[in-house]
Amino acid sequence: MKDQAINFSIGLQNSVINFWNMFVLSLPRIMLALLILLFFYFGSKYLSALIKRKFLNEDHDPLFVNFLSKTSKVLLVIVGVILAMQAVGLSGIAQGLLAGAGISAFIFGFAFKDIAENFLGGLILAFNRPFSLDDTIQIRDFVGHVKALNFRTTHIKTFDEKDVFLPNSIVVKEPVTNFTRDGQIRVDFSVGIAYEDSITRAISLIVKTVKSIADHVKDQEPFSVVEELSSGTVNLRVYFWVRTIDYKKGVLEIKSEVIRRVKENLIKEGFSLPSDVQEIKWYDGNKAFPVDILNMRKKPEETS
Repeated sequence: MKDQAINFSIGLQNSVINFWNMFVLSLPRIMLALLILLFFYFGSKYLSALIKRKFLNEDHDPLFVNFLSKTSKVLLVIVGVILAMQAVGLSGIAQGLLAGAGISAFIFGFAFKDIAENFLGGLILAFNRPFSLDDTIQIRDFVGHVKALNFRTTHIKTFDEKDVFLPNSIVVKEPVTNFTRDGQIRVDFSVGIAYEDSITRAISLIVKTVKSIADHVKDQEPFSVVEELSSGTVNLRVYFWVRTIDYKKGVLEIKSEVIRRVKENLIKEGFSLPSDVQEIKWYDGNKAFPVDILNMRKKPEETS
């Protein structure tokens, strides 16, 4: 029993000595692997900063530049990890990882299908670029400013200050409406005048009022047309163009200002802005009409 304990102690001591000798022999390779990791880590940060500094100062889309810098940083770190594994003597594992990448992609493809789909969607959006940073877009029922394009999601800030993160796969598949890509957008609204009013004079006054507002697009002539002859009004549709660099100011506030001035000028020039006429049909003529108009019925005390 005592001999077994001695043999176990000697064996453990030899194992520790052998491990230490192997560690000392491997120490240069471990140091080299650490240097490789540090080199690629700081190199990826430098490359990311270089891409931003080089392209953001020029006429490039910030959304594309940010996505490209993130992608290059991640890829460079992955390359550094593989080279460090080969330097430390784990080339078999590194080669196995590379060789098994196809098998791993197939095995984990189903489990990480959405993640891969969103990442590929981000690549498509980065190179296709249907929108830029701070553009106002609509995807499904979400309308807001584009704040970031990440690996998995597109960040949208809605007008009511909500942060919406849409998966890139949805952004790629769904129709995207960009309100600010061309820098201008056509806005319209409807106004109703009385049948007795002059349509020609009303249209002339409306167009003159829109032109007097400095914020509308000067190279696009505003115009107005008769849209409908409703039951109580002649409805005119007014069209004009506004700048959309700031969508809130360019569309919402200016449209409100145009409607206000058009309404005030029409009333000032004597135009009527009647409400819709409601038609009531009473099919049973034998029964009394159940409405007391202008209090025409006499009270009981008046008849006595």
